[in-house]
Amino acid sequence: MSEAIDPAHYTATKVEPIDVIEAWQLGFNLGNAVKYIARAGRKDSHRYDLIKAANYCYREATGQWLPRSEEHTSELQSHHDL
Repeated sequence: MSEAIDPAHYTATKVEPIDVIEAWQLGFNLGNAVKYIARAGRKDSHRYDLIKAANYCYREATGQWLPRSEEHTSELQSHHDL
């Protein structure tokens, strides 16, 4: 498969996140949390991926995004996904 379809940061382990997400029938928020945890440090920084995962877990639990501290905003702004 091409890198765009099967990127290395998701295929570095024996089990791909999409397989877990589908097997466990996770919705959007929890599926994204699993994805960011599984790739932590492989695509973006470890910290960035864990902050993103925490945001999706918080949204699943509360229906809202995590309130952003200055520290988290700075970390997220250093990447393209703000």
